[in-house]
Amino acid sequence: MFQTFETTSNPSAGPARLAALRETLAKQGLDGFLVPRADAHQGEYVAPHDERLQWLTGFTGSAGFCIVLPKIAGVFIDGRYRTQVKSQVDLAHFTPVPWPETKPGDWIRGQIGKGVMGFDPWLHTEDEIARLTDALAGSGVTLRPVSANPVDAIWPDQPAPPKGKAFPHPIEFAGESAEAKRERLAAGLRDAGQRAAVLTLPDSICWLLNIRGEDVPRNPVLHAFAILHDDGRVDLFADPTKFDDATRAHLGTGVTLLPPDAFLPALDALSGPVRLDRTSAPVALRQRLDAAGIPVAWGDDPCRLPKARKNPAELAATREAHLRDGAAMVEFLAWLDEAAPKGGLTEIDVVRALEGYRRATNALHDISFDTISGAGPHGAVIHYRVTEETNRAIGRNELLLVDSGGQYVDGTTDITRTVAVGDPGDEARIAFTRVLQGMVAISRIRFPAGLAGRDLDPLARAALWMAGQDYDHGTGHGVGAFLSVHEGPQRISRISEVPLEPGMILSNEPGYYREGEFGIRIENLIVVEEAPKLPGGDDRRQLQFETLTWVPIDRRLIVAAILSPGERAWIDGYHAQTLAKLANRVSAGAREWLAAATAPL
Repeated sequence: MFQTFETTSNPSAGPARLAALRETLAKQGLDGFLVPRADAHQGEYVAPHDERLQWLTGFTGSAGFCIVLPKIAGVFIDGRYRTQVKSQVDLAHFTPVPWPETKPGDWIRGQIGKGVMGFDPWLHTEDEIARLTDALAGSGVTLRPVSANPVDAIWPDQPAPPKGKAFPHPIEFAGESAEAKRERLAAGLRDAGQRAAVLTLPDSICWLLNIRGEDVPRNPVLHAFAILHDDGRVDLFADPTKFDDATRAHLGTGVTLLPPDAFLPALDALSGPVRLDRTSAPVALRQRLDAAGIPVAWGDDPCRLPKARKNPAELAATREAHLRDGAAMVEFLAWLDEAAPKGGLTEIDVVRALEGYRRATNALHDISFDTISGAGPHGAVIHYRVTEETNRAIGRNELLLVDSGGQYVDGTTDITRTVAVGDPGDEARIAFTRVLQGMVAISRIRFPAGLAGRDLDPLARAALWMAGQDYDHGTGHGVGAFLSVHEGPQRISRISEVPLEPGMILSNEPGYYREGEFGIRIENLIVVEEAPKLPGGDDRRQLQFETLTWVPIDRRLIVAAILSPGERAWIDGYHAQTLAKLANRVSAGAREWLAAATAPL
């Protein structure tokens, strides 16, 4: 099993650790400290060595941070985690703070009149610290970078940094050689008059060099730093023991592998301007370049947009991965429909069964994140992770939400299906149908080129809004090609201003959650493509979405009378294509289930 079920949150340990941290801060002349969920590479996912936020507070979510002050410690969490955090931290010592509604600068100003806030310059980006500095201007509170992280100083059994192996990513799946990528991006540096770019994001480095790694759970990435020079050469700073002879040869002659401790001296030797990304490069890098007198040119990580725009080979591979994964999902759902009504099935049983069907493909590299298997009220915990302690039997007449995905060498999948076990009631069915209307709206839309995810996000919420309902997460995140299941910069979200472009893969996952009762989410992956011209249409470029995920949506939860004719036609068409694409990929028993599950409304 890839997934385990031990309880990783320990709220009872938090108070003593918080007291020890405050004592350490006082000795250093600090009145507070920022504890992010981040590492020096600024990827969304971190290795156990860097789980400082979880170790201190008990909170295990994938986003958030803690601000420790003398008399209060605020744990800042977004809408996905406001239910979860209540059970994971000691509420007598840690205070949940709704974020981003509450800005950290405003909160600090309201808690202390003056003082010195410490931060680890390796764990925060230039953008973060600049925003906080501006927010604290005139408050009497100043920010001070520290040379050693005080959390590490009090963490006696902190895990060692990861030692996962690097390995080549085949050209038939990458679709472009690393040499061609390096030269293409180097040309952009030359055009901008920049001598080099410093890369910190693990998925950017892996994409650029056509390698993958095993340093972060569920994400096939390597912890490394890199310098891309304007002549296409790359200096790669990573533990050399992670590279065998074949992977070293795969890097090619234009890539120099160096140990991590050579990174900072290499920065000192650069000629500027040197590009850094304000949103991903740690503050420590700008400090080092400033100290060496090397000019910094702020600009986007040069890999991010090219990586997001999947090429034809990446898309062809991803389609195959989704068909393979869809067949595994059908086998799982057929099993679930037979097993759940008998009773005795638990959330952990569901996770184990689904992973078993993915493993049976003989192509699974890893799951793409820990499977969310939430029955009844657990479905309302948006990023619920079942443990032996929380494991719940799946009751009769309730909803089961299963959000899961696979990492295959040819693609990354992410799918959510909410299914009925017995009769969950009319209210649940109506809410499910409204969520489905939102998912269908995104799937069907044509839109002018140049629009961003922010412009499309309301389409997914309209049916819920008309009923006075909503959900507290984005509608969609970017997805990598055998890389991170959450990939920027593309999103479908109220705050996403990045224009959507052909080749960008996104999730489409509206939801609805009623705390203590049920949760609903329906998720497919989609990819942006050019939309064909329409008779009578304007002479302007439009885009649309191709669906990548092919798995039945639970017809028992659809109130067809609510749907428009166009929505019904889309759902029936989607199910007809699902049957056609998967019928020959599943067992006889699953095929019979699939035919019934995809019947027209």
